[in-house]
Amino acid sequence: MGTHRLLVLAPWALLLPLLLLQLAGASHVVHRSLEAEQAPSSVPASIVSPLLRTGYHFQPPMNWINDPNGPLYYKGWYHLFYQYNPKGAVWGNIVWAHSVSRDLINWIALEPAIKPDIPSDEHGCWSGSATILPDGTPAMLYTGIDRPDINYQVQNIAFPKNASDPLLREWVKPGYNPVASPEPGMNATQFRDPTTAWFADGHWRMLVGGLRGARRGLAYLYRSRDFKTWVRAKHPLHSALTGMWECPDFFPVHAAGLQAGLDTSEPSTKHVLKNSLDLTRYDYYTVGTYDKAAERYVPDDPAGDYHRLRYDYGNFYASKTFFDPVKRRRILLGWANESDSVTHDKAKGWAGIHAIPRKIWLDPSGKQLLQWPVEELETLRGKPVSVSDKVVKPGEHLEITGLQTYQADVEVSFEVSGLEKAEAFDPAFADDAEKLCGVKGADVRGGVGPFGLWVLASSGLEEKTSIFFRVFRGGYAGKPVVLMCSDPTKSSLTPDLYKPTFAGFVDTDLSSGKISLRALIDRSVVESFGAGGKTCILSRVYPSIAIGDKAHLYVFNNGEADIKVSRLTAWEMKKPLMNGA
Repeated sequence: MGTHRLLVLAPWALLLPLLLLQLAGASHVVHRSLEAEQAPSSVPASIVSPLLRTGYHFQPPMNWINDPNGPLYYKGWYHLFYQYNPKGAVWGNIVWAHSVSRDLINWIALEPAIKPDIPSDEHGCWSGSATILPDGTPAMLYTGIDRPDINYQVQNIAFPKNASDPLLREWVKPGYNPVASPEPGMNATQFRDPTTAWFADGHWRMLVGGLRGARRGLAYLYRSRDFKTWVRAKHPLHSALTGMWECPDFFPVHAAGLQAGLDTSEPSTKHVLKNSLDLTRYDYYTVGTYDKAAERYVPDDPAGDYHRLRYDYGNFYASKTFFDPVKRRRILLGWANESDSVTHDKAKGWAGIHAIPRKIWLDPSGKQLLQWPVEELETLRGKPVSVSDKVVKPGEHLEITGLQTYQADVEVSFEVSGLEKAEAFDPAFADDAEKLCGVKGADVRGGVGPFGLWVLASSGLEEKTSIFFRVFRGGYAGKPVVLMCSDPTKSSLTPDLYKPTFAGFVDTDLSSGKISLRALIDRSVVESFGAGGKTCILSRVYPSIAIGDKAHLYVFNNGEADIKVSRLTAWEMKKPLMNGA
């Protein structure tokens, strides 16, 4: 595994800190500094600062991570497996690393669970999913690479060596692997990432992402009676001309508005099909109907395959959901890559984080999902500061003082004074919120907005990341168009950073004039939730000035209409137990 590896603790040491955290209400934090190699002179000192390493977002002590894999709950523990390079801060040498938690917030690292060691995965153990079998045993379906010359992809299975071990520390791979291989006519290099399986009418079923021809992405459907022998169905569950479908996910949801989740095999009138599009590196989903008899999925909005909804309109990819039987909720996990250079990552000694786990459910409209950080995150909230009934005039900004804001949780409710001054909406941007945000950024004066938050901002505002709304008139059926943006173009003075604007439209009713925003600020990441989780945006940013206690928080208004802060509460966030780092 080389010189860099996850911190591995003896079994007794694993249990002790979690017990102490439970007794202390998770208020005590344990961490160590990142022991990075000496940075080359070409790498700015701020990049390798421990103060840019996230405080409460999931990551191992060092090295590269990407996709979350096989999340599950088992015998009192949440388990997260993830793509990990034990030898460095770039992609390669991938194994399934493994961490466990009591609360999805405090994490303990165990030994990697699945490593290349059989013929059908000897050149890579790639992404996959967990399925809980009827006897309660978890099974892992995952992609293996079995040829050294090309990424020839097959699907494998693994089981716990000792099902009585709540930490699931050892896994075995039966001799009948692989359980699914490419057939003649299939693209063997674009055949990966099996889903959680579901059971109905005497058969298990799973999906595998694929590509037919140059453009048709598809979800291959496989059936099995015994979870051992898998046969491909004649037709895919669904397909579209969108490019390769990575990391598919397919799950039932309750009727509109019910926040409870459903286990994957539970029947429902509505399902969600999500795919990670390799061409765009974003996660897209549709809500639709699953026809079990025909074994087909039909989106409610036929146009949705090409202008689809996204879980997150920022830096968020390769996501995976799982059903939490303890609180009967469906939890969404996703990967956020870095936005700095490979040279920077090697100097830091780490690359990649995971988004805060989110609870997801179907919006009362039935048209989209809602997302919200899991409630356990609130146990990290420390010192609060609140502001109420403050009017921010056009061109003005209001600083929120009295707390450290480089690691904070901010909830704010805005009230718009009226829509008379709203700009006319240009229908040319109807399908491209990101482009609209690039043209109408945070510093471009508008009518109703831009208004929102400047986070990780320097005292002189040389650096700032803007999270904001902008309201237009003249949308569909006369409904105002609400744009939500994350604009990091002025987030850092460090050169060689990727600083794209991210944006999505918010399907919300502005008849009351009210709209809410929540921002999770964590040193080098800002995770934002608009209108109660209707639109979400995760951005990676790397300030060079606004680091640690030099970071400031402001409410701003660059529109022509008054904006009222009905209520804003910001909390300092404590650092959880994070894999020994």
